[in-house]
Amino acid sequence: MSNTEDEVIKGLPDNAYKELKKGESYQPILSPHKQYPEINGWTVFWGIITAIIFSAATAYSGLRFGQVFEAAIPIAIIAVGVSTVAKRKSALSENVIIQSIGASSGVIVAGAIFTLPAIYILKESNPEMHIEVNFMQIFLASLFGGFLGILFLIPFRKYFVSDMHGKYPFPEATATTEILVSGAKGGAQAKLLLISGLIGGIYDFCMTTFQFWAESISSRMSEIGTKLAADFKFVFHMSGSSILLGTGFLIGLRYATIICAGSFLSWWFIVPLLGQFGITQDGILMSTLEPEIIFKDYVRYIGIGGIAMAGIIGVIKSAGVIKTSFGMAFKTGKNTQNDENAKILRTQKDIPMKIILFGFLIVAALMVVFFLFGGMQMNLLQVIVGILIVFIFAFLFTTVAATAIATVGTNPVSGMTMMTLILSSFILSAVGLQGATGIVTALVVGGIVCSALAMAGGFITDLKIGYWIGSSPFKQQSLKFVGTLVSALTVGAVIMILSETYGYGAEGGLVAPQANAMAAIIKPLMFGGHTPWLLYIIGAILAVLLDRIGIPALAFALGMFIPLALNVPLLVGGFIAWLISSRGKDEKVNKARKDKGTLLASGLMAGGAIMGIVSAILKYSGADWAMSSTYIGSSTYNILAIVMFLALCSYLIISSIRTKPAAE
Repeated sequence: MSNTEDEVIKGLPDNAYKELKKGESYQPILSPHKQYPEINGWTVFWGIITAIIFSAATAYSGLRFGQVFEAAIPIAIIAVGVSTVAKRKSALSENVIIQSIGASSGVIVAGAIFTLPAIYILKESNPEMHIEVNFMQIFLASLFGGFLGILFLIPFRKYFVSDMHGKYPFPEATATTEILVSGAKGGAQAKLLLISGLIGGIYDFCMTTFQFWAESISSRMSEIGTKLAADFKFVFHMSGSSILLGTGFLIGLRYATIICAGSFLSWWFIVPLLGQFGITQDGILMSTLEPEIIFKDYVRYIGIGGIAMAGIIGVIKSAGVIKTSFGMAFKTGKNTQNDENAKILRTQKDIPMKIILFGFLIVAALMVVFFLFGGMQMNLLQVIVGILIVFIFAFLFTTVAATAIATVGTNPVSGMTMMTLILSSFILSAVGLQGATGIVTALVVGGIVCSALAMAGGFITDLKIGYWIGSSPFKQQSLKFVGTLVSALTVGAVIMILSETYGYGAEGGLVAPQANAMAAIIKPLMFGGHTPWLLYIIGAILAVLLDRIGIPALAFALGMFIPLALNVPLLVGGFIAWLISSRGKDEKVNKARKDKGTLLASGLMAGGAIMGIVSAILKYSGADWAMSSTYIGSSTYNILAIVMFLALCSYLIISSIRTKPAAE
């Protein structure tokens, strides 16, 4: 029985974001017993178009300015917009597929630019190494990684989106779902989303493009704060981004507090401690260094060790889940094949395990050809070792990436990739891959793993969106391969063009902070040098202790690794969510306020993301609309940043509190 969405879209059920009681089930918006238009020329066309556009835009933004924009939210808005203009009757089911295809862009970009530009960076800074890089290396590393991320995640779909329903906040998936549903519902919901999106977009645009006020609120804005930073290495940073405030609201106070606890430990205890008593490897007193340098060059490596150990702990704890998930996938595939009358609801149907295993074999075979004949200069033993490294690390960290995205909306892919690079470099060196050849090989291997982990984290968002709305998982999974192919082609071309045009070393060159970090890590490993093993071990021990006392080690370690400025607004947003959902005595009132706040926070995230891309395009075109250099850095510039952020918080609080149950 086919069905278009002529029925009224009433929005997400009341238990969409709550843990289910015993015997309770979640019923998505679109009935599992009906068929809806999902794969057609419209969805494939717009999915591919958005994948190309956002792959190019986010790759440029990430390399040029060090900021990678999440593509899922703006693509959802575009999908809603074009379907509204075209008056599509099945907009909701189609828009989920468009978003899923297009969102491949952001994750493939992150996987590629975090690692592969490091080859160019090392080539520029060390011309004597004779490092070579070509389009196929970048394209195939992104493609193989993306495919592996999809294949590894599919068996875990049911666990993350269904079995753990209501246990994970899924901030980005929540925002994107609200956008898709509000666009389908229209009326007051869509109006609220549009208004909050405009507020968030204009706010961020004025802050980043015109620079009417500072992007970061810092204790360095005052003389006392500057003195505290210089003498005691104590500093406070907080980004004023509407995206991060909205993300914090969706994450909630509990997880935001844990993340910030990690940040506070790094910035307000370890950094000042090292600043008073630490000495660098070169014998330089850390008291002469800025606190930001101490964090970047030393403390964040403790976070990397913590992330890696949290990943290992997660894998150990998830052993039963892994076994059950793969077992269920095998069982489902076998039953579907052997029983022609097997009735599996379309909302519960994944790509069969037999096809997944065949996909693994195809990817492995193509990687063998690539490693042997793609200019990698590897022998058969090294090829086998390289493929084992890719599959083992991608498999082990898949659940970590998915859990991180489901929990905090941030994928610690760079930290996990750093650990992969370190360990793979030692292993590859042991089988004879060293020097320039070893660097290229290790970075390509790291690029594949990084792309796989980025895809796993991003794809769980798409599948959760589909679960809430009622899409067909196997259709999302099938078309994700198309989005990955298009995005990998686009990213490969963009990285080569930008690397050849701008370079990385000269003034005005590409920033690429993650790739620079990867280059700094891998060079001493392949040519000899210092590796901060002690810091990694400290982070690992800390993660074990946190786990033993019941504190989520991954969220805490993420806080230690991610800069303080990006974590504090999460705490503010989480506090606002707690405030408006607990201030009233009536639970129905509290729920109505929280639901409206969720919609407003989603709009802030969407507007900020859209205008962030607009700002990047303007900078690319050479437009400079910033205020004068005399104004930037002035007291007015800094004070206005505080005033505007407080105004944004007030808007979120007041608008949410003014809600009554009858308004739902």
